[in-house]
Amino acid sequence: MNKRYIILAILFIVFLQEYCDAQMTFWRRERREIFFGGGATNFLGDLGGANQIGTNGLKDFNFPAIRPCFEIGYRYRTTRETAVKGRLIYGRISGNDKYTKEPFRNNRNCNFRSPVVELSSQFEYSIVREKQGHRYNLKGIKGLKNLQITSYLFAGIGLIYFDPHGQWNGTWYNLKPMCTEGEGMVPTRKNYSLVQVVIPVGIGFKYALSKKWSIGIEYGIRKTFTDYMDDVSKTYFDPNYLMHEKGPIAVHFANPTNGTLSPNVTAAGQQRGDPTDKDSYMFAFISFYYKIKKGFLSLPKFR
Repeated sequence: MNKRYIILAILFIVFLQEYCDAQMTFWRRERREIFFGGGATNFLGDLGGANQIGTNGLKDFNFPAIRPCFEIGYRYRTTRETAVKGRLIYGRISGNDKYTKEPFRNNRNCNFRSPVVELSSQFEYSIVREKQGHRYNLKGIKGLKNLQITSYLFAGIGLIYFDPHGQWNGTWYNLKPMCTEGEGMVPTRKNYSLVQVVIPVGIGFKYALSKKWSIGIEYGIRKTFTDYMDDVSKTYFDPNYLMHEKGPIAVHFANPTNGTLSPNVTAAGQQRGDPTDKDSYMFAFISFYYKIKKGFLSLPKFR
């Protein structure tokens, strides 16, 4: 009996070693992927939002502000549990105070839209990872089978470009040159940059359709370090000063109130936005991944 147990133990160790080696070979052989996809984005900032005082959290999600987005990228597995991903994303964000019933935001009556171009690098950690077993999941066949689902958490860093525009009488105007809060016109209001650092974090799931193709769903929030993606941040600016420097269109966009509350609410110096909460936005993607053979992107060798 002891000899049988020893033989079984040795066979088990050999089998386990072979399986682990196969798993290591599998992920090393197919560690490179290109991907592309599309989805939706939503802005979390001062403008628009839910029927409450503004916040950049999920509670401020605003369905009418959903806009499309697209991505392409490259993914490289560094270990069986981790991967790095580089991606380029183009999307649009928007916000409109007329869609909220919160009195002060509705009275403010500001609106904006902006393109967002994001170039980022992200680190992934797999919670559940794809495993190689039987090539096919055949009924009645015992043993290890393919685990076709991968789930992961991710975080990273990147750069974004944005450019807010506002609408008036059916025409869209570039808001940054109008300095609606006096940016660059007085010492206490500095101009903001259209290029900013962004921190993406989120969660994703992948399902293997075949040996080469996978489909994934990913949700992530982008935390920025600016409060001017919607051109709203601090307080209302002196309209007389703005009229003299920038003209009547700038005066309108600085205070397009619909007049439902007292004029004192939007007087110079009164709160227009909340500078303590930086802007955020969300991306939700459905993406397709294609595994690249080792050496596919390498330079050709000449003898």
